[in-house]
Amino acid sequence: MSVPGRGWECGQLDDLVGAVRGGASRALVLRGEPGAGKTTLLDYLVGRARGFRVVRVTGVQSEMELVFAGLHQLCRPMMHGIAGLPAVQRDAVKGALGLGSERAPDGTLVALGVLGLFSEVARDQPLLCVVDDAQWLDRASMQVLAFTARRLLAESVAVVFATRVTGDGLPGTSEPAGLPELPIEGLPDHEAQVLLRSVLPGPWDTRVLDRIVAEARGNPLALLELPKTSTPLELAGGYGLPSVRPVTDRIKATYVERVAGLPPRTRRLLLAAAADPTGAPALLWLVAEQLGIGIDASAPAVAAGLLTIDDRVRFFHPMVRSAVYWAASDEERRSTHRALARATDAAVDPDRRAWHAAHGASSPNEVVAAELERSAERARRRGGCAAAAAFMTRAVELTPQSAHRQMRALAAARAAHEAGHPETTSKLLSIAEAGPLDERLRGEIDLMRARIAFARNRGREAPVLLLQAADRLARYDVALARDTYLEVIDATIFAGPHAYGREHCEAARAARCTPAPPTPRPTDLLLDGMALRITEGHAAAVPGLRLALRAFHEPSHCPEEGLRRLWLICLTAVGLWDQETLSHLAARYLHFVREAGRIATLPWALTMRCVVHVLDGELAEAASLAAEVQTVSDAIGTAAPLYAALFVAAWRGREAECVDLSKRADEGAARRGEGLGPVVGGWARAMLYNSLGRYEEAAEAASTAGREYHQPEMGVPTWSLVEYIEATARGGAPGRALDALERLTEVTRPSGSDWALGIEARCRALLGEGAEAESQYLKAIDWLGRTGIRGELARAHLLYGEWLRRKRRRQAAREHLTTAHELFVRMGMEGFSQRAARELAATGENVRKHADQTRNELTAQETQVVRLVREGLTNAEIASRLFISPRTVEWHVSKVFVKLGVTSRKQLRARTGRGTG
Repeated sequence: MSVPGRGWECGQLDDLVGAVRGGASRALVLRGEPGAGKTTLLDYLVGRARGFRVVRVTGVQSEMELVFAGLHQLCRPMMHGIAGLPAVQRDAVKGALGLGSERAPDGTLVALGVLGLFSEVARDQPLLCVVDDAQWLDRASMQVLAFTARRLLAESVAVVFATRVTGDGLPGTSEPAGLPELPIEGLPDHEAQVLLRSVLPGPWDTRVLDRIVAEARGNPLALLELPKTSTPLELAGGYGLPSVRPVTDRIKATYVERVAGLPPRTRRLLLAAAADPTGAPALLWLVAEQLGIGIDASAPAVAAGLLTIDDRVRFFHPMVRSAVYWAASDEERRSTHRALARATDAAVDPDRRAWHAAHGASSPNEVVAAELERSAERARRRGGCAAAAAFMTRAVELTPQSAHRQMRALAAARAAHEAGHPETTSKLLSIAEAGPLDERLRGEIDLMRARIAFARNRGREAPVLLLQAADRLARYDVALARDTYLEVIDATIFAGPHAYGREHCEAARAARCTPAPPTPRPTDLLLDGMALRITEGHAAAVPGLRLALRAFHEPSHCPEEGLRRLWLICLTAVGLWDQETLSHLAARYLHFVREAGRIATLPWALTMRCVVHVLDGELAEAASLAAEVQTVSDAIGTAAPLYAALFVAAWRGREAECVDLSKRADEGAARRGEGLGPVVGGWARAMLYNSLGRYEEAAEAASTAGREYHQPEMGVPTWSLVEYIEATARGGAPGRALDALERLTEVTRPSGSDWALGIEARCRALLGEGAEAESQYLKAIDWLGRTGIRGELARAHLLYGEWLRRKRRRQAAREHLTTAHELFVRMGMEGFSQRAARELAATGENVRKHADQTRNELTAQETQVVRLVREGLTNAEIASRLFISPRTVEWHVSKVFVKLGVTSRKQLRARTGRGTG
């Protein structure tokens, strides 16, 4: 039977059930104000889901800070399916639920495990997960369930949330975001009249009913509850004055009045039930016994329809729980929490016991604060940074001794920063600053504020604050100070050219005056090399930077240090034009990130690995990794770094895509104050326009990308010089590039690699004349031919072929242009391949078009699946990489088989080959 007045909404839920029965997956959010009927619709959905396994959880406001509390209730009935998960995901889920694993998982690993768990359970029968009052679910559980809901596709799973909007109609919480929504609005007037008459039997004046319907705004709960507490005057002929209170407040007030009419013993029992989110009857009776209340005290509340007690303790509506809890006095609530703390088994549930003890404390209490601190550490090990911050924040409030409170406030600030709560972090740092500060503590607080600034805005503010913190710490903790000086240099790279100057140079000078230990860490070697490069120039720094590269290259190198520094050390390998080391370290960086489950870092590790594939001319592989960057970012709900996609679009020569990505990168960088974004965008446009033969535009873009750097920076700014030289030379103004060539030579010649020398020779050839130019072209082809950087080698053949054609040496020109064209086509460098084809046509050569057999047949995700199948990964491993379930991988593989006409993975690998998707 449908819910009265909700025929359309019930139809939507029926469609959802039908789709899941048919093998699809669905997610849905019911949003509406309190009392709109969301829970009733969920009950209807559960009733329609015959043959489904149904799991259900209701968020409780007082439990919002208990890490994974909601997930624990939802997943415990399904834990038989955990054995089918990959070990790392199994450990993550068990750790999150407190089931023995000591692994400290990234929250997304937990989410992947839950997605896999749902998929496994749904193999036997369709699964329906219902989350009521989602706005009160603990943050860690909500993030996991929202992630899971967004990644569902072919698992026969439905996840349905019910959450409220605020009085102004806005969502009460940012999650679950990105899911289909079903707004639950007020009943139409005629349906509201029918419902109201069901609780107001008798001949009432129509004006009375109209006024109640108007004030209730169609809210079903208001229509049912408001008449119960309305006075005769309010119901008399429509002459009563309308209430000025919002409907939700009036409903709460009716519950407060009904509770106030109950016996004192019943009210105390209701308060204990409201304060305990577990809904366990045994715990409620134990607390009642401690409070001297008999079981019979529940009878009046049950009779009043406010509470039911069977296998669980359930309130009629969440607003009843809220009304009971907040109508009590402060001391009544504290005494109830103290009783709950005594009744909760410390061995079984120490964190909930600590939480109740904290709410029961009326004054600072070191014993309770220490217990909260231990709970915070357990929460951190289970991946709950937000919960760790909440426990530590309450511990700070209950710490009686000032110095101890400062240290706990600093620890709480670190947890809040890790959880991504900058406002809370700042407040806690203010508490840490409230008492006397020694220089070391002052430096650590400064460092936290600097890291907040870097997380918020990667502009010039962060390097300034980091430098101040490092200078303070240098007198007390040399290792931490040196690490912070390296953070300054790293921050200036992101801030871009406008951040170079005082902080950049002062950090380098200070680092050189803060000696490394007798046995330097790889990080110390990197800092010394970077500082020397800033103060003395590239040539002076090359030997030291090579030592750092070797140190990070060692098999015994610490993964934790690699996670923090490998982005910068990969950039150093780029700066030294060391392709082999770059390839090795980028692969190691990605491996460390995957092994550690650092999902938030994964987009950057993928980006660096993508750069390697671009340089190697493996653009299909690079494009797949760029798509994975977007996949990961979407999965964790962060803005994707666009640099990987921008690199691929530029090398492919796809104008619309490259210009759009460049614009978006510029806009995102502007919002973050990240000066590196426009630099990368300028270089990408320069390469694009060079490939299209639009040299003036290329020169302008390259000039924009590199003009503000006082010395050539590593990577993209230096590559911009290369593009500028080609653009001006081919544009007929080689004299404009002489300064750029001189700056380029400052970094290529000391590096001395085949890559560096090949690029320099190619640039010299562009600006040279006669035999000298030809000699440089041949050197460039020779040196670049010794590397794996096929795109740059193809460009050398193209430029030499163009030069030969202009010298009317057509046969020789055809040989090099044909080589260039074939390389460009195989790599998918469309812009340059068309430029090479035009040059070949000018020599009289008939250019054969190449067909791409699989292009445009596969979707982006199918292309990613094909790449991972070629790598030999299992379905479970592919699922982990792409943040989907193994069943969804099976579904994609079956579709790929049909599209490509193959029947096995072996045939698929043979059909697609190395260069496909």
